[in-house]
Amino acid sequence: MAARWNRVAQLVCAALAGCLLVACDPQRIDALEEGVATEADVRKQFGEPEKIWDAPGGGRTFEYARQPAGHRNYMITIGPDGKMSALRQVLTPENFAKVQPGMMMEDVRKMLGKPRRITPYDLQREVVYDWRYLDAPNRSMLFTVAFDRDYRVLRTASMPDPEAPENKVQ
Repeated sequence: MAARWNRVAQLVCAALAGCLLVACDPQRIDALEEGVATEADVRKQFGEPEKIWDAPGGGRTFEYARQPAGHRNYMITIGPDGKMSALRQVLTPENFAKVQPGMMMEDVRKMLGKPRRITPYDLQREVVYDWRYLDAPNRSMLFTVAFDRDYRVLRTASMPDPEAPENKVQ
C-alpha cells in the first residue's frame, strides 16, 4: 500500500514539475533574442541541455525536452560565432510530416527530441516511440513512430493522448 502511495506522489510531483516547466518556458524564451543571445544566455535561461547535436555549418543544437509530462520539445541552435541562431518548438504537424518510412531513429530524434515513452514489442520486432504534443485547440495528442529492429521508421500515427483528462471516456 505504501509503495502505491509513493508511486502516486511521484506521478503528482512529475506532473507539477512539467506544468511549472511549461509555465516558465515563455519567460525563458522571451529573454532570448536570435542573433544576440549567447550560449551562456541560453544555458542561464534553460539550464543544461538534454542532448547536444552537431548542426550544419559548425554550430550545435541544444535539445531541451519537456517530455514526458510536457507537450513541447525545444531545439536551440548556437552558431559557430557562439550566438543563438534559432529557437524552435519542434513537436509540430509540419515536423511530423517529415518523418518518413526508412528514416533512421537518430534523424527522428534530432528532429523531434527526446520521446515521452519508448516501448519495445519483441514479438513484432518493433520499438515504438511516443511524443506528447498539443493540437488545436490545445488537445493533448500522441505522435507515434514505429521502428524496425534496425531502427528505421516503419510507420507513424497521431492519436488523442489516452492519458489526458480531456480524452478519457467517463
